[in-house]
Amino acid sequence: MASNDPYAALRYPEFRIFMILRFALVFAWSMQFVVIEWQVYKLTKDPLSLGFIGLMEVIPAMSLALFAGHYVDQVEKRNLLVQCILGFLFISTGLFLLSWPHLTDGLSTSTLMMCIYALVFVGGAVRAFMGPTVFSLFSLLIPKKAYSNGATWSSGAWQLGSVTGPAIGGFAIGWIGVHWSLLFIAVMAGIALLFLLRIPPQPILNTKKGEPIGKSLREGLSFVFRTRIVLGAISLDMFAVLFGGAVALLPVFAQDILKVGPTGFGFLRAAPAVGSLLVMLATAYFPLKRHAGYKLLGAIFVFGLCIIVFGLSSVFWISLVALFISGLADGISVIIRQTILQLKTPDPMRGRVAAVNSMFVGSSNELGAFESGLTARLFGTVNAVVLGGILTLITVTGTGALVPRLRKLDIERDLEEEV
Repeated sequence: MASNDPYAALRYPEFRIFMILRFALVFAWSMQFVVIEWQVYKLTKDPLSLGFIGLMEVIPAMSLALFAGHYVDQVEKRNLLVQCILGFLFISTGLFLLSWPHLTDGLSTSTLMMCIYALVFVGGAVRAFMGPTVFSLFSLLIPKKAYSNGATWSSGAWQLGSVTGPAIGGFAIGWIGVHWSLLFIAVMAGIALLFLLRIPPQPILNTKKGEPIGKSLREGLSFVFRTRIVLGAISLDMFAVLFGGAVALLPVFAQDILKVGPTGFGFLRAAPAVGSLLVMLATAYFPLKRHAGYKLLGAIFVFGLCIIVFGLSSVFWISLVALFISGLADGISVIIRQTILQLKTPDPMRGRVAAVNSMFVGSSNELGAFESGLTARLFGTVNAVVLGGILTLITVTGTGALVPRLRKLDIERDLEEEV
């Protein structure tokens, strides 16, 4: 199979199924987050309440992450992902019932908010296991030579779900309301489950099955912290997402600053992911292997600049373009980082490394949401977003200076050396 084959990973049937279910999961999760954001802000009119959505998810996600990584490395991945999706179905069904006026008419706003936050909390626990499981299952469906191409398509499925989920979520709020939008989310999660069942159970590659959890976790953490290129990629993304989390405040911009309503909110929420999706389509034909380190750092620097422009803008189309370009930059970053993690992580500890990545990166989305909500409450929404963009620029500049191996990374050269 030619090394420049843009469809290398897609030539494996099980990987194609994996792409479909990955899209369906990301679509459902992204749409659910958007719908809940809209409903919570509509109920409270408080940007800090949006931050609490992130906080309620990040607490269990971070608390369980290391245990989840150990557990994922010990068990069969397909069946574990089945259990994760069933958990997601429980959450989406609960949110659907909470949005049913006939059931909630007698509930106060504070009680309703507590119920929503409780389900989001359970979602954080589910996500702690789902991320490492998906990451580990990926590597079992294609050979190592196809990892780079597979990372491109996997990122593309994630971005496509991130495009259509928020966009459909924003439009669906206006078309069919929050209640039926949440039912549609549950249906999408069910579709993901049906496709997953078409993938047979996979072998467990960990030769240390049954290893004490303490020793297992120390090995996973030790690998991440001694592998500077992995640590640099994870840390860079963590701080960029933490400080550049402007999307958490999009309901405020859509309703109070740009005044574009749910339809405009859908466009704003989808704009970054549209940019990322276009990057995926381009990189399938023009890989980012050469000088990947410089491209990674440059992409995150551009991302920070776009966040600043978005924060300062009061014109809808300027805000839309800034978010779109931020998506282009983030798409480049995601593909390179995922390739680094897949190539540099040994098979027996993929769950643990993915769990550490989830603690650093995945949870930073929710911490970023809380940070954005808190700083918006303290300093104002615009100031919070601009400050986040500035801190992103400082972070990427510092990382480039402190981790020269990441700066000089060349994925194509590394693959040639392994061969």
